[in-house]
Amino acid sequence: MTFSEFKFSQTLLNTLEKLNYKEPTPIQALAIPEILNGEDVIAHAQTGTGKTAAFMLPIIHLITQLNGKTDSHKKAVNALVLVPTRELAQQVAKASETYCQQSRLDVACLFGGANIGPQEKQLAKGVDIVVATPGRLLDHIIKGSVDLSDLTHLVFDEADRMLDMGFIGEIKRIMRHVPQNRQTLLFSATVDETVLKNVSQWLKDPKRIGVDAPNTAAAKVEQLFYAVDDERKRELIAYTIGKNNWHQVLVFTRTKNYADELAKELNKDGLTTQAIHGDKSQGARNKALEQFRNGELRVLVATDVAARGLDIPTLDYVINAELPYVAEDYVHRIGRTGRAGKAGTAISLVSLDENWLLEEIEVLLDERLTPQWLPGFEPDLTREPKDNRKNTAKSRKQRDKKRILGQRNKRRRKN
Repeated sequence: MTFSEFKFSQTLLNTLEKLNYKEPTPIQALAIPEILNGEDVIAHAQTGTGKTAAFMLPIIHLITQLNGKTDSHKKAVNALVLVPTRELAQQVAKASETYCQQSRLDVACLFGGANIGPQEKQLAKGVDIVVATPGRLLDHIIKGSVDLSDLTHLVFDEADRMLDMGFIGEIKRIMRHVPQNRQTLLFSATVDETVLKNVSQWLKDPKRIGVDAPNTAAAKVEQLFYAVDDERKRELIAYTIGKNNWHQVLVFTRTKNYADELAKELNKDGLTTQAIHGDKSQGARNKALEQFRNGELRVLVATDVAARGLDIPTLDYVINAELPYVAEDYVHRIGRTGRAGKAGTAISLVSLDENWLLEEIEVLLDERLTPQWLPGFEPDLTREPKDNRKNTAKSRKQRDKKRILGQRNKRRRKN
């Protein structure tokens, strides 16, 4: 199958040829015909399978055909893509601009942590496609700098992540400003009942498509688990990277403080490392990402704010220095590698206190995950875990729910 079979405009086909896009990925082959037919769609597929092109290519074709795009045409926002994080907003906007390079369509990227003035100026000139985080889009709606009354296409990208971060309130307010007569698409790596319950009210008889089972880890990612004490995790990370001569290694932590601390210590080990998280300025985050992509940085330490916003096609290695509190985040973390059918390696370091988090991941994946003991880094089994048998599963979940909600509220303020 080729892209020409979708009967895209010649301009769009020329762009795809220039980009060396020859055959659609499985999710593109399933989604594009439905979108071109005007259907609402709920689609799930692993990250790195071409989800952005799956919804953006047909949208570009449809709004170009709809508007006819003449020199005298007055620009209006025809397509809106809502995303949970700044990094993902930039990634989707950049891809959209690439697909629009031979058309007259303009793309605006709206996210928090950046000066709102330049965004207002760009919107005032007129744009066709808006990619935005919910909080910043709502700021523009309140200020009257964006008009969604002509919207024909609405995309929820990584909807589960937006709900997990507590954006449902902002999304409901945004939905009051979009027309009823529109096409609505939901694309995500995972689609569960919570997502369907909250978002299905905005879709009309959606077609459900997918190329793999929800909540599964990328098929070509080798998953390794090592049991190790917390205080020896940094040492094991440095040993593993150095011994295997790995470059471009993405390391995930749960907290910003540990991300900064780990980056500092890995630099002392001779590994050029930077940390990115919600407290870093957007400029600092962009600079670190660019240095990581071009090979100036060997290691990038990130909190889950970057779990879905990074797009590094050549990334081969992911290390979980700490397991996430939300099991679904494990899937998104390791999905940074093994993209577009390529092989990858994901290593997770599991301390005695994190065994219950590993159990949550096992339930999600419906798979038994047994940590290995690496010679020289064997865990100390004589110590008592912090979450001992006196703490029931219920009390642990209640405590961690409060902690997770606190983290979500902080992330919402950052986007």
